[in-house]
Amino acid sequence: MDTQLEIACFNLESALTAAKSGADRLELCADCEAGGTTPLVEIIKIARQKISIPIFVMIRPRGGNFNYSTSEFKQMMTEISLFKSLKVDGFVFGILDNQNEIDIIRNTELVNLAAPLPCTFHRAFDRTKDYKKALENVIKCGFKTILTSGLAENAISGLSILNKLVKIAGNRIDIMPGGGVRSSNISEIINKTHSPFYHSSAIVNKGEAADEHEVKALKFEVSKFA
Repeated sequence: MDTQLEIACFNLESALTAAKSGADRLELCADCEAGGTTPLVEIIKIARQKISIPIFVMIRPRGGNFNYSTSEFKQMMTEISLFKSLKVDGFVFGILDNQNEIDIIRNTELVNLAAPLPCTFHRAFDRTKDYKKALENVIKCGFKTILTSGLAENAISGLSILNKLVKIAGNRIDIMPGGGVRSSNISEIINKTHSPFYHSSAIVNKGEAADEHEVKALKFEVSKFA
């Protein structure tokens, strides 16, 4: 199992710190308080110039729910088309309908627009009620990865469902545990889930940027399972 670490970066400082401290991939976004929104194009350009590891960009027009208006959906389409030209490596997004079910039509349209770049369905997945049904629908849309805490507040609390998701998914899609993942608990999460990728912001002490020592500690734990 080639186990790898993705760091969620809400600003350029985090991205640079994570890249130099051993992260295997970045999820670049903005607005930590909202749980991540689309970053500014200028930040993406600078990050791409300075960072060689894969950069996946969040496509989320606002915080709050994941049921978007027509204009918000068009904004997401425009951003994917623009960011593809900036040589990013993938995208992170997720659209739900007004029943908190996977919006198959809209998600599929964005996945197809992003092609050939891979897409991750983010933690909007954790708003769904039936994880088995949601899993199959996300696969149907063409996503390569699901970022999830197992429908719980954090990955530790959701370990049971995370383990089930990994087993049901098989080789069809990667399940990436995220939510409260830290160097102090990531080994337990890896042992229970055996996923290929793990997701953390590496933010400690209520800071706003990834902590260099935490990224290195996370990577040290992950490397035990590589």
